Amino acid sequence: MDVKQGPPELVRVYQDHRVGLLRLAYLLTGSREQGEDLVQAAFVSALPRWDRIEQPLPYLKRAIVNQAADHHRRVARERTLAVPEAVTHPPEVDETWAEIQKLSLVQRTVVILRFYEDLTLVEIAAVMDRPPATVRSDLKRALEHLRKALDS
Repeated sequence: MDVKQGPPELVRVYQDHRVGLLRLAYLLTGSREQGEDLVQAAFVSALPRWDRIEQPLPYLKRAIVNQAADHHRRVARERTLAVPEAVTHPPEVDETWAEIQKLSLVQRTVVILRFYEDLTLVEIAAVMDRPPATVRSDLKRALEHLRKALDS
């Protein structure tokens, strides 16, 4: 299904926000290809209910965050079933990004949404469907971990 064939408002949101959503998906998955798949899937899943979605961008971000979590769970399940292979990883951008990658999925998602997407804690809570106080705690723990790791 081609998103560009959808309702005019959906096409406009796609054109205006696709790049930012791709960045979010890439940061959550670490894969450009997977990120593109998540963004496309988020728009395709929104298409049948587009007329009922009041705030498209938060809806799409939440869909991407949820799909990224599903992706990580699938990868973890496959990893436990597969025989480990030697893999060559791309070099890390910097030591901060390397430490962010070591955070739990929830903490990593909060950090990415806060500092890479520049969302407020209330917006993050809405995207992740978590209470704002919990998001604040997740962010605090993540930042404490990063400070300790980067100070050593």
